[in-house]
Parts: sequence; C-alpha cells; structure tokens
Amino acid sequence: MIALCDFLTWLFSWVYRIVFFWILHTFIPLRKGIPLRILAFFASSMFTSVIVYLNDLPNILLPLFAFFLYVCIFHQGRMTEKITTVLIFYPIMISVNFLMQNVFSQIFFAVTNAPVDPGPGWTDTDWLLSSALYTLSHLTRLLFWVGTSRFLKEPLHQIRFNLSAKMWMIVDSIITVSAVACFTTLYFITDHPEIVYPLCVAAVFSSLGCVYLVAYISKTTQDMYNMQKLEMQQKYYEDKLKDEERVRAIYHDMKNHLLVLEGSQGTEVTRRMAQELRAQIADYEDYIHTGNDFLDIIIRDKAEKAREKHIDFSAAIDIGGADFIEPLDISTLFGNSIDNAIEASEKLPENQRVIAVKAGRVNDFVSILIENNCVEKQAADKAGKHRTTKADSFLHGFGIANMEKTAEKYGGTCTTRQEDGKFTLKILIPVIKKS
Repeated sequence: MIALCDFLTWLFSWVYRIVFFWILHTFIPLRKGIPLRILAFFASSMFTSVIVYLNDLPNILLPLFAFFLYVCIFHQGRMTEKITTVLIFYPIMISVNFLMQNVFSQIFFAVTNAPVDPGPGWTDTDWLLSSALYTLSHLTRLLFWVGTSRFLKEPLHQIRFNLSAKMWMIVDSIITVSAVACFTTLYFITDHPEIVYPLCVAAVFSSLGCVYLVAYISKTTQDMYNMQKLEMQQKYYEDKLKDEERVRAIYHDMKNHLLVLEGSQGTEVTRRMAQELRAQIADYEDYIHTGNDFLDIIIRDKAEKAREKHIDFSAAIDIGGADFIEPLDISTLFGNSIDNAIEASEKLPENQRVIAVKAGRVNDFVSILIENNCVEKQAADKAGKHRTTKADSFLHGFGIANMEKTAEKYGGTCTTRQEDGKFTLKILIPVIKKS
C-alpha cells in the first residue's frame, strides 16, 4: 500500500510540473527551439516543488532567484514582463506548497501519537497514514493547479497581447505588496504556522487577481483601439457614400452628353476626346451593386486598392434583405476580411495574387465567403486563432477576432481554414426577419 502511495505521489508530482509549466509558458512565451523547451521543462521542475519552512530565509530567497534566472534564460519578453511573471507565480507556488506540506502535517500529528521525528517510534499505521496524507497533499496541489489552469484559460490568452511597460509596472507594484507580506511573515514566524495560512491564501488570490487585472487592462485597451478604428472606418465610408451619390447624380447625364459628342459632326479630335472621357467613367458600368449602399462603397474602395497592388479581385455579392446588419458591423465583416486578404496577397508574386468575395442569401442565412491565395501556413495560438505576422502585435491581428464577435452578435459563426496555399473565411449569419 505504501508503494502504491509512493507511485501515485511521483505521478501527481510530475503531472503538476507539466501543468505548471503549461500555465507559465502560456503567460509568457518560451524561446523557440524544441531542445531549449525540453531543457526549460526540466529546469522548471527543479524549483516547482520547493518547500518553504518557517524562519528559513535561504529557502525563501534561493528558489526566488532560481525562478527569476529561469524566466530570464528560457522565456521571451521584456524585463518588466519577466519580473511580473516571477512576482505573480512564485508567491502562488510557494504559498500552495507551504499550505499542502504544513496542513497535512498538522492533520497527521493531530490524529496520531507519533513523535515529531520519524523513526522507531512510528508504527506501521503511522507510516501508512503518513504516505497516504503525503499523496493526498500532492493530489490536492495538482487539483489546485488544474483548476487554476482552467480558471485562467481566457485571461492567459488575453495577456499574450503585450501591454505597455507602464501597465506592467502598475501590476508589479500591486502584486509586490502581498508577496512581501507573505514572505516576511514566513521568515519572522517561528511557531504557530496557522498564523501564516491567511496570508498564503491572500497571496494566492492576490496573484490570481493580478492575472485577471492584466487581462482586463489588455482587453479593454484592445477594445478601445478597435472601436476607434471601426468608427473611423465607418465615417470614412459614410463620406465616400456621399461622394458616390453626388457622382452618380451626374453620371447618366454626362454619359449621354458624351454619346452626343461622339456622334456629332465635330472634328475627329473632339470625338476621340469624348471616347476617352467615356472610357474613364466606364467603371460605373461595372459597378458592383450588393443590395446595400454602404457595402457598395466598401467593395468599390477595396477593389480599387486591390487593383493598385496588382491583385485579381472579383466580387459576386447580393445581400438584399440583410439590412438588419448595422453599417459598423458590415465594415467589420467585409472591410477587415478583405484588408487581411490584400495584406496576404502582397506577400505573393503578382501572378498568384487572387481574391474572391462571394456573399448572398442561402435559405435563411447570409453567407459570406472570402478566399485568397497565401504563403505558408501562419502559426496559430493555443486557441487555434491565426495570429498576425506584423511586428506590432498589439495594434494588429484582431481582425478575425472582431469578425467572430460580430458574427456571434447576430447568432452566426465565423470559421477559417488554411490549406494548400489558400486561406478561406466563411461567415454564416441567420437572417432576422422583420415582424
């Protein structure tokens, strides 16, 4: 039975190391290279199970320095991010390890008459109970970190978008208070360890709260930037729509006047000039009518941008009856997706630059399909979402996420697929019928 407990303790200990390692590198990415990452895992395993005892300063500080060196060596990011990682996760790790070791130790001596020092004074029952409680302490620690990983899944994903140095410093200043209080108490308390329990619990909740704080700041800042960008896009297209309306008002009259000039008895020069002028405004003959005036402007604007970059752009769109979709959301769905397609096409040779946009009513759904050729498959994050290849990951790369949110707003879905050098974006939105 004791051998089984020892095996389970070993198993729970290594699973805990894996979970802790995953949480850590989700918060702050590891450096690239499989050998380096394998080495990082085993290096992290050396201090994740450290036990801190009361009034034991070396055992408090040495793992702290080891953890900091580990983060500096094996993880990417700015120094402020690495300091934040240490200040958040080290107090949790130390507090949980201390609580598991001390609480279960107190339980053991409370239910047995065993002497403090293990030896001949311990009975077989004492040894068995000690092994069982030790295994249970490791299982409890593992369950805590598994629960923490699920609890922090979304916040950790948000944090991967870098914050500014000042934001990281704000988080550091908050988390330092609870960490210092916890470690100071551990050092100066020589007996009655139960006095330290509340501070350990507070340190854990404070650190987890800081993770949520960082995620909230990151998400709020991103949302503000995206909203400002979308509002600017909407104003731009509204202004373009007014310009188009003025041009259309005179287009037919101008066309008729030019036809009269071409057929008149004027000079050959006059007729040639009339033909050239009519050719210059011929784009309006091929103007894409989507069933939505606002979308007409977006498609025309993106088509012109694609032509400037020598991209073969085609659009077959008819979303008449989809006027329940707000102009800002139309800009998000079509503007962002076509911008991403144009950006991807620019990385290809000119003869491979192709973008096809198809949209229309399919039964009771509005279907949007955008396809474009692209280079090698982009890396996806832990949630399966394609990340931007731009250097400024904070200001870019949220287009697909915004489209997903917009589709969900109307009860729809947004899916992406990338294979064989082609990227496909498909959006399905159920039609909201007017009562």
